[in-house]
Amino acid sequence: MNMEPDLLQNTIQQNTIEEVDNYGPNFKKLKITDNVRELQTVIRDKSTSRGDFIFYADRLIRLVVEEGLNQLPYSNCQITTPTGQTYDGLRYEKGNCGVSIMRSGEAMEQGLRDCCRSIRIGKILVQSDEDTHEAKVVYAKLPPDISSRKVLLMYPIMSTGNTVIKAVHILKEHKVPEENIILLNLFITPSAAMTIKKKYPNMTVLTSEIHPVAPNHFGQKYFGTE
Repeated sequence: MNMEPDLLQNTIQQNTIEEVDNYGPNFKKLKITDNVRELQTVIRDKSTSRGDFIFYADRLIRLVVEEGLNQLPYSNCQITTPTGQTYDGLRYEKGNCGVSIMRSGEAMEQGLRDCCRSIRIGKILVQSDEDTHEAKVVYAKLPPDISSRKVLLMYPIMSTGNTVIKAVHILKEHKVPEENIILLNLFITPSAAMTIKKKYPNMTVLTSEIHPVAPNHFGQKYFGTE
């Protein structure tokens, strides 16, 4: 079966992600297959060894990153094959970057580099004040031209959404349009999803699971700081 490139791309997306009606058209979730559910199960299981945890987490991260790349703009192109034939295909449009919210977001950096080996990656550190427990940005290192780029914001676990809200605020202070931000996430609670939707309705959110209990041990287990 032959398909035009745009139709083929849309078909791939429809087969692997689904919109979540409760949170608007910009909120998307991986379609739950047996493979995805197994990855989620191993990550949540307290008896999982750290080696297995990292292996399965990296696999789930890769799936989310691949779907995040599907949200980026493509342009039509025509190339010549080794047999001299022309082929109508697609290329990523230039002007994309990643930003990880430290520290757990750094676990997703390698998955992004595996797919886009030359992509630039910035970092944002958000910490809670010991007295007020308010989330505050204490460090941000971003590409100088980030305002003209599509941004893949990486943060695997969201319980309240407060950390991501602070990080997006920093991106917007650097003139990044809200619609140019794609949040890559593994697990999010319904309350965090609603908070993000209300605060930043034009930002795209891609997750693997919406569940009342988030695996908050993720960062400690991935980096061995339990």
